[in-house]
Formats: sequence, structure tokens, C-alpha cells
Amino acid sequence: MRRVKFILALQLTILVASGFTACTDYDDNPADSQSYAGVPLIILDTDIGSSTDDLFAMQMLHRYHDEGRCRLLGTVVNREGEDCAACADVMNTYFHHGDLPIGLIRNGIKTPKVWIDYQNLPNHTLADGSPMFARTLSDYASLPDGWQLYRRLLAAQPNHSVSIVSIGFVCCLAQLLESEADELSPLDGPELVRQKVKCLYIMGGVFGDAVEKKEYNFLQGIGFAQTLFRLWPSEVDIIFTPGEAGDGIAYTPEQVIADVDWTDNHPIKQVYMNYECDTGQKMWDLLAVINAVEGDSLFTLSERGTVSVTDDAETVFTASPTGNCRYQKPGDATWNAAMLERVRSVNRLYSRPDY
Repeated sequence: MRRVKFILALQLTILVASGFTACTDYDDNPADSQSYAGVPLIILDTDIGSSTDDLFAMQMLHRYHDEGRCRLLGTVVNREGEDCAACADVMNTYFHHGDLPIGLIRNGIKTPKVWIDYQNLPNHTLADGSPMFARTLSDYASLPDGWQLYRRLLAAQPNHSVSIVSIGFVCCLAQLLESEADELSPLDGPELVRQKVKCLYIMGGVFGDAVEKKEYNFLQGIGFAQTLFRLWPSEVDIIFTPGEAGDGIAYTPEQVIADVDWTDNHPIKQVYMNYECDTGQKMWDLLAVINAVEGDSLFTLSERGTVSVTDDAETVFTASPTGNCRYQKPGDATWNAAMLERVRSVNRLYSRPDY
């Protein structure tokens, strides 16, 4: 009851307030009657099934959604395999949003590296052999392609209202941009994005002193990455979370397991109890989520500019006051600790029976 009262009060506060805008609005479309001023509308695009920061990103988005600080529209899974979609289903169902739609990639990156192979998580069982985690869906083969789900979700939203959080491969985004008008929308991909998307928050890119490093997510599917940057509308902002921004935020396996001390039957805790997670996993993906929901004030962002991607997956930033791209800069030790505490506090409390 305490949690329900808190959420209702918070939602009322948000409705009374003028709304949230983290990225610049572009209101040059004559179809706009007014600027969107509600809470962030989020589509999560994740390569769940390999890295654990995707799990924490999903958990935090569900928490934000429950508190009325954003509205999660759906999940696009950009790593091939129905087991990955099943992992997303487990997470959505565990956090009481099993009705959220899921799209998956069918023609994406073939056999990419799996850092932490927890794709069997949906099949974990209790001592009596029953499923440990409920799932809402039963036929993952019938799920729409990720780009199709994008088109359906975007077409139904107000203009310049959707924030996309991309924390993996960009194959579904590239396919969205290559899509043509259909029964879902009379707009092709670039025009649909230009009209409906407010900002893309993307975990990717290498900038600053580390500029000569290759960007892992882009390198895995360089053709998809180059399509993204070639077709993405210049009117729509992009904020990058480069690897160096999260390199100082390490959530150790020991901390994760200790923070969920009321049960073992928690999907993230199960991953850390049963799979090799001591891989140096940092909380990169969480920074894109936090930026999308809480805004720019928590971050030190670069000046504006444009970004292109070379054939070797180097991200080239060119400063320009009219550019649509910015990137997060690394914080100091105090900032890193504060960001880690944001993640840990959600993991300690969310879905705890007495919360």
C-alpha cells in the first residue's frame, strides 16, 4: 500500500508539472498541433542474452515506468534467437509488465560473441520441477520483426514524443530506416523517425582520448551501423553513451547477489548465481537509460556535432553547432559511485515483498 500511494502521488506530480524534455524538440512539422510535453515514451532496443547490464537496464526502466517517470512502450530484441526474446519476456513478466510487446531480429548479426551466456534463464526450475519464472508469451515464432514493431509503436504516438534507448546492435534500427510505407504508416522509415522520435540514446561510439578504438556494437554489423548513420534524420537528436563513460562503474557479482538478499528466485540474481559473470561487466547500458528518463543535467555532454562510422567501426565526431549528436563524457570517482548507487538501490528494493 505504501508503494501504491507513493506511485500515485508521484504520477500526480508529474501530470501537474509541465512535462520532461531532455532533447531538443523540432516542431517544424505542420501536422503538429502542439509540442509533446508528457513523460518520456520509451522503446528499448536490447541485445539481451549476452551482457548483464541489459538486465539492469530493463529492471530500471520497469521501475521508472511504475513510478510514472516514463512509459515503456515495448522491447525490441536485436540479438537473434527466440531464447533471447524469452529472456525479455521473463523480465517483463517478472516486473509485472508482461503485456508489453516484444519484437525480435530475424535477419541480423549472425553468431555474434556471447559474453555471458544466460539464454537458458527462461528454463530455470524450482525444486519441484515447475518453472521458476512465469512468462506471458508462448509462441515466440509469431512475434513481429523488430523493425515492424518499431513501425507499429511509432505510428501510434504523438509527434516528436518517443525516446529510443538502443543498448546493443543497431540492426533493427537500420531495418526500420530502410522500411517503406505500409499498412501501419504511410511514411517511410526515415520520415516516420523524423516525425515521431524525439531522441535516440545509444550505447555506442568511441570518442575523446579513446577515439582510435573500434566500437564493438557497430563493428559486429558495420553495414547496419553505416545504414543507421546514413539514413538517420539530421533533425532528430542522438546522445551516445560511449564505453569510456561507463568504464568506472563496476557492479561486482558479490554486490549483486548480496543486494538481492530476500530471495534466490530473482532473474538477475539467478544469472549471477548460475553463470560466469565475473567478466569485468560495467554498467554501460544504464547510462543511456538514466539519460533518457532523468535528463541531461546528471551528465557532462560534449558540444554538438555530427558522427559518421568508418569501415573499421571508428566513430568520427565533427563539431558543429547545428549537429544533432552529443556524447556523454566520463565522470570522476564521485560521479561513478553515485551512478552505481542508483543501480544498486533499484536492485535492492524493486520487487522486494515489503517494498
